[in-house]
Amino acid sequence: MNTPIISFNYVASASATILILGSMPGVKSLQEQQYYAHPRNTFWRIMGEFFDFEPRELESGLNYTSYLALLQEHGIALWDVAHQCIRPGSLDSEIDRKSVVPNAIPALLTTCPHIHTICFNGQTAAKMFKQHFPDLLNNPNLRFITLPSTSPAHAALTFTDKLNAWNIVKNSRPY
Repeated sequence: MNTPIISFNYVASASATILILGSMPGVKSLQEQQYYAHPRNTFWRIMGEFFDFEPRELESGLNYTSYLALLQEHGIALWDVAHQCIRPGSLDSEIDRKSVVPNAIPALLTTCPHIHTICFNGQTAAKMFKQHFPDLLNNPNLRFITLPSTSPAHAALTFTDKLNAWNIVKNSRPY
């Protein structure tokens, strides 16, 4: 039997307007205790393009806290759909769906009442959310957007394609 893995706490300010949900942090992220820590994951590179910072510094552990603060300043919150699950390795396809214990996303939406858009970092996050939070899908105050995964395992799209798709995050902010 595999040991369950546990995701991170959410990163959000009370004024957050956009919530980006992944499925569950990968092995490298869990080791580093940083969201999207794999050097080939394009999340931080995309955010760097939007908010003018250099994500290469993350590889040495520099400025991670500053980057999280910058996202929060721009109204972006981060979390994962799963709080806990069994998954050998980093691939979403290896998540034991029956083992998923979801995060308290409804509670986060109460804590951050200005969130109007939930973006899923990949299809797996969207599917898990739909499975565990079907009632939230009927909330007329929320918009749901499934974006291409920034994971290096999702290599079907170029960086430019991913950047263009993710541009909706930058453009959905109220300021």
